[in-house]
Amino acid sequence: GWERFSLIGHSMGGSVIQRALAAAPERVRRIAGVSPVPASGLPLPPEQWELFAAAAHTPRNRRVILDTTTGGRRPAAWLDRMVSRSVACSEAKAFRAWLDSWAGEDFHEEIEGSPVPALAVVGALDPALSADVQRATWMRWYPRAELVELPSCGHYAMDETPLDLIRVVEDFLRADAGA
Repeated sequence: GWERFSLIGHSMGGSVIQRALAAAPERVRRIAGVSPVPASGLPLPPEQWELFAAAAHTPRNRRVILDTTTGGRRPAAWLDRMVSRSVACSEAKAFRAWLDSWAGEDFHEEIEGSPVPALAVVGALDPALSADVQRATWMRWYPRAELVELPSCGHYAMDETPLDLIRVVEDFLRADAGA
């Protein structure tokens, strides 16, 4: 029943919020992507594709992905908890199907030029969805885009630096809230 709303999405969820914007641009007030997959998808080299595809059934692959996308700086216990949570909260079939969606689908022409304010928050330690990736995609497509790079985290800002992420996203969402 909401006529207008803002959307926040992490990683593949960043692609999802852009899909929602494409479907209902008049209803979306603002979007905030946390390490967002661009609307152009994120093509992977064959070895990375295999790593991600096998991660649906192989927790060890999930751990490699987590370790790599957080700059190899997180403690083993943290990585183990993240893998356990990932396995417990996702179905292998869905996990695998999501890969095809976020890596391979390109719908950027549907959102390019949107006047909706768009925030991309990235971690400086994330080699996959870096500030450079966002400058080449998000920042070009959204005329009212902002980019914030958090220096001490990788792909999982909500787990690595939650208070920094909250501050940045809340400030962005509160802008022009009274208008």
